[in-house]
Amino acid sequence: MSGFNSRARGVFAAAVEAVQPDTVIRKSVERKADAVVIDGHNFTLKHNLHLVGFGKAVLGMAAEAERIVGDHLMTGIISVPCGHLLLKENSRIKVMEGAKHNLPDADAQKAAAEIKQLASELTEKDLLLVLISGGGSALLPAPIPPVSLQEKLDVTRRLAAAGATIQELNTVRRALSFLKGGGLARCAHPAQVIALILSDVIGDPVDLIASGPTVMSEVQPEELLSIFRRYNLSNSLPASVVDILGRPASQETKEESSASRHVLNTVIGSNSLALKCAGLRARELGFRPVVLAPGVCGDVRSVSRLYGLLARFACSQDEPPPEIAAELLKLGPEVGVESWDLCRTMQVLEEGRTEGWGATCLLAGGEPTVELTGTGRGGRNQELALRVGLELRGLEHPPCGPVFLSGGTDGQDGPTEAAGAITDAGLLEEAQAQGMDIENYLTNNDSYTFFTRLSAGQRLLVPGLTCTNVMDVHMLFIPPIPTKIT
Repeated sequence: MSGFNSRARGVFAAAVEAVQPDTVIRKSVERKADAVVIDGHNFTLKHNLHLVGFGKAVLGMAAEAERIVGDHLMTGIISVPCGHLLLKENSRIKVMEGAKHNLPDADAQKAAAEIKQLASELTEKDLLLVLISGGGSALLPAPIPPVSLQEKLDVTRRLAAAGATIQELNTVRRALSFLKGGGLARCAHPAQVIALILSDVIGDPVDLIASGPTVMSEVQPEELLSIFRRYNLSNSLPASVVDILGRPASQETKEESSASRHVLNTVIGSNSLALKCAGLRARELGFRPVVLAPGVCGDVRSVSRLYGLLARFACSQDEPPPEIAAELLKLGPEVGVESWDLCRTMQVLEEGRTEGWGATCLLAGGEPTVELTGTGRGGRNQELALRVGLELRGLEHPPCGPVFLSGGTDGQDGPTEAAGAITDAGLLEEAQAQGMDIENYLTNNDSYTFFTRLSAGQRLLVPGLTCTNVMDVHMLFIPPIPTKIT
């Protein structure tokens, strides 16, 4: 496994490097004399730039932005997770830490209040650069009075426990927040707002990333009430939330309409970018890269089945059984892969199989989910790798058989020190030889313990914290298929 193992790690490293905070800022903000060019728009610098930010990757983004604009930056405030390093000693950006355990807290609320104050003092002559990354929602809590932070947390937790979708949760967060749903842009009006976004959401919807603080979106009381009714919570809401529900439906004012015209939202880093750069590195290493999809989601068991079927389809020396293609086309939409993308991918794999191409690197990204049935240590990437290993049993072992890698681009998969793991068709035999029962580890959601104990942790992917996050990267390496001798 060693050859494929090292190359797989190299391709993953390239994916992460492509979305490093300083890298995406450097490629997106071009300094031209006393101006910056962002997404084709020219903004004049007259010592009029102010900066705010919130998210896990914002510290690196802010440092690079300050380096580029220099003394045109007048003030700055960023809200980052606890334990981050500080900026240079003479930085004009104030760093505030909060959101321990990725949950909004009093420290994050204080940071949000200072960000709101900074934005509210700007004039039409000012530019406000807003840096946003994953984790930003928890680092910018500003409940609308009389709702308290704890009440807002309790309401969203109860909705999540009842099965509310991420879209519904974000709708409630926006409705109960002063800064989300375009609130920050409203505060900054009439200043020009420029938001640079490092996306950790499938499809890169700017209104959902950090709950869209620079994207105007009104939530009407009727919409909010319908969500609470859907999950049988409408009769047990705090009085403060009932007060919000009782307010008249708002209409967009001329000022809000004007504010929306003074906002530029630009996604500067995403899972798609990570996959693109991973593909370039894979090609340098001798693989033919094929991107399946950047939005794989759904239950990890279904996702592992998808990759197992794709491996069997690609590694078949004879014509793949038609039932494999049929199952793939049925399964794809359930896990965020469109039928067209599957057909395109299967066609490429079929050409590689029949025309004798070299090794193939199938790339995908997204964020599958894990049903918790146990109390072990693990994460979705390690559990996916473990399940894919079972799906690959019966195929050839490396270097003649496929290798699969799943890793979180933030470097941390669940509450563990690993980002993910690497697996292949030899996983089951390796585990059995060491007296380990894979099913027991899966039942207990204990994938980290499994990979730590198996062969002294050689299959674990441990890059350390990466200071970025664009969800997960999946890689399926398919070796050249030997020509069948007739």
